[in-house]
Amino acid sequence: MNDKTLRDLRRPSATKSGEPPKITFPCDYSIKVVGDASEDFTAMVCQVVSRHDPTFDAEKIQVVPSRNGRFQSVRLTLRATGEDQLKALFAELKASGRVHMVV
Repeated sequence: MNDKTLRDLRRPSATKSGEPPKITFPCDYSIKVVGDASEDFTAMVCQVVSRHDPTFDAEKIQVVPSRNGRFQSVRLTLRATGEDQLKALFAELKASGRVHMVV
């Protein structure tokens, strides 16, 4: 995922002045990671997220299979410390070759 995609995915609605509100770091940051369903997909996602957020609690994730069972979405909340952390996380998830989308 390139920098523009990350910004576009997480850009809140514009304010009355036309400028998008900025995220105030650190903050709790929710994401959904979608990939092919497999026994170890959730574990792989949790390992990657833990490298970027040592305080990540895997007990609070939610795994949702697609209707036909081909895909899984892993919904989680991490402690975001800055834009660089999020860019690195999204890049590592994409580089795994197993993630189709992060929103």
